[in-house]
Amino acid sequence: MKTKVLKVDPQFPALSEIDEAAQALQAGQLVAFPTETVYGLGANALDCEAVKKIFAAKGRPAHDPLIVHISDLSMLEQVVSQVSAEAMRLAKHFWPGPLTLIMPKHANIPDEVTAGLGNVAVRMPSHPVALTLIRQAGLPIAAPSANRFGHTSPTSAAHVLADLDSRIEMVLDGGSTPIGVESTVLDVTQSPARILRPGGVTFEELQDLLETVLLNGQKTSQAEDVPQISPGLLSRHYAPKAVLALFESEGDQLVCAEMREKVELLLSQGKRVGVMCAVEDIPYFEGLDVDLRLLGSVDRLEDIARGLYLALRSLDEAGVDFIVAREFGSQGIGLAIQDRLRRAATHKEE
Repeated sequence: MKTKVLKVDPQFPALSEIDEAAQALQAGQLVAFPTETVYGLGANALDCEAVKKIFAAKGRPAHDPLIVHISDLSMLEQVVSQVSAEAMRLAKHFWPGPLTLIMPKHANIPDEVTAGLGNVAVRMPSHPVALTLIRQAGLPIAAPSANRFGHTSPTSAAHVLADLDSRIEMVLDGGSTPIGVESTVLDVTQSPARILRPGGVTFEELQDLLETVLLNGQKTSQAEDVPQISPGLLSRHYAPKAVLALFESEGDQLVCAEMREKVELLLSQGKRVGVMCAVEDIPYFEGLDVDLRLLGSVDRLEDIARGLYLALRSLDEAGVDFIVAREFGSQGIGLAIQDRLRRAATHKEE
């Protein structure tokens, strides 16, 4: 059975359409929906059998936990066993928004959601469709990104269908997601709080509020096949089908010159090459027979974040063998872009 697609207004979704999706969630079915970050694949977070369907549809390993989405602070009582003063301060400041908090889980939450661990990841999305869906369902919704496990995250309903058509019951099509990379995951069960995954709320924004916040390394120190303390920590994730060669060296001009050398070598070997770069980088790739994807200006990293997964998916669709890309620094949302590219990369050029 093909997945049903319901088009909804991203700002003013019709309750009749949202009601149908809410009823599907209440019945234990899977519904993909837009958030401000990427599309999520939702199930009733209190129903272990419904949650298991997420893992089956995505091909996701059971040791990779899920994020539980809520629509108001009162819903926290169903999801977490306690809320620290710091966690409440963060929630009131950043929610609704792209910040996920790791907190002690409530007994209501099945072990399937948390990979059997005692903490749960929770956030309140700001997208009108997501908030309306959660309110209408009257349930906390467990929702990882709505794609096959390990693949590039979806920022449109078309991306969801490309990975999950006929594997899930319904998609709410609310257009493209405005941020384009996943939420920041912050562990507030320890002090100082630690960023486990950079995302839509920046390190600098958290630092302004908390004064002291720690940043996890680029990769988890845990073994890959044990329960993870947060989603998004596996070393290879968010990956295209093509080989991604990522340039990490400092200095835009040096990076682009090295990228061009790599592209010329690949072309000489008969490879079909895609290049992801900023508009300022165009002169370095003139005259080369490549599939070029411009992400935006280095002065507007939010545009680069918004177009990142779209560019990766479109280059896969174009059938390139290699994708050559570079980082855009670690300031602001550049840190999240860096994290996603490093986890997606097959080869890292230094």
